[in-house]
Amino acid sequence: MGLRLSEGLNLTIHDIDSKTMQLHIRDGKGGKDRLVPLPQRTLLALRSHWKTHRHNTLIFPGSGKNNNVPMDRGGVQKALKKVLQDCKINKLISPHSLRHCFATHLLEQGLDLRSLQILLGHGSLNTTAKYTQLTPIKQNNAAAAINQLANHLNLQWSLQ
Repeated sequence: MGLRLSEGLNLTIHDIDSKTMQLHIRDGKGGKDRLVPLPQRTLLALRSHWKTHRHNTLIFPGSGKNNNVPMDRGGVQKALKKVLQDCKINKLISPHSLRHCFATHLLEQGLDLRSLQILLGHGSLNTTAKYTQLTPIKQNNAAAAINQLANHLNLQWSLQ
């Protein structure tokens, strides 16, 4: 969803708009509010997760005595580690690396850099560009675009 770890922790049931399929991120990056798209599968996953604890407002409450405050970073990291273990994934993956991969995959799917900047809540395109990497898919797309452009040039010389 393009959320920073600290943004997702404060998510409440009031921040989920299933009619417009958007999440309202409050006091996000740079202290700004923004709306981000909410995929149907994510909505279903959030509903399923909420059924496990049914907190009055928080989607990700802390555990034990701390259940009236949002889950802390350690709780998120512990949950991610459990998911990786359950999925038998033996790689070092962090919430930040998931955000990086999310951004890269959206670019590979054709999302423009400016839209990604807004989605991630960055103030500068330079910051967004740091999340991207030139993957083999993007390299092939770039080569195809260059060839398509070059093939349409009207050149008047011959190769000898």
